[in-house]
Amino acid sequence: MIRVLIADDQELVRTGFQMILDAQPDIEVVAAVADGAAAVAEARRLRPDVCLLDIRMPKLDGIEVTRLLAGPGVENPLRVVIVTTFDLDEYVYGALRSGATGFLLKDSGPTLLIEAIRAAASGEALVSPSVTVRLLQHLAKPAAAKPLPEPLTDREMDVVRLVARGKTNQEVAAELFVSLSTVKTHLGSVQAKLGARNRVEIAAWAWESGVVS
Repeated sequence: MIRVLIADDQELVRTGFQMILDAQPDIEVVAAVADGAAAVAEARRLRPDVCLLDIRMPKLDGIEVTRLLAGPGVENPLRVVIVTTFDLDEYVYGALRSGATGFLLKDSGPTLLIEAIRAAASGEALVSPSVTVRLLQHLAKPAAAKPLPEPLTDREMDVVRLVARGKTNQEVAAELFVSLSTVKTHLGSVQAKLGARNRVEIAAWAWESGVVS
């Protein structure tokens, strides 16, 4: 079972998410809390597989909760999926830098919510394409790319560009006419070269360095 913690200050949202997720045979909601402080406490106590966090919450916002649970330097970080009302919410970019592995819009629908939870639990990230493209396009300020210790290959750059536009591994494989395992191999190599923890940070690097525009 994929154990999920939900944190949102709106009871209607919490209840709706819980009903959707608990209806899945492989997902169990182990906690549903209304503020950031409770989210941190319960996440540390229960160690869920995925934390589904709102951005704007009392006591601690979603960015700070993400940093405490999944940020740089956190031992045994948890997997965090951020849920936001606005695809251009500037706070989401801060959450990305704090260790979030996925982004979801609240109006994305049940199917994408379930897919995002399963992706996070399996170590991947489902990033809503509109969030990836529109949010990072508007908020990431392109800068001269810093030289990498080991440059990316042309095929790795192809993978990075598609990931930065919100493509899933399956979509990347189809577009580049390669196998899924090949895509995962390229992504692993890219992560190592960039020092990125996940595909979200790969996407952020691509936008910031001007690889995509």
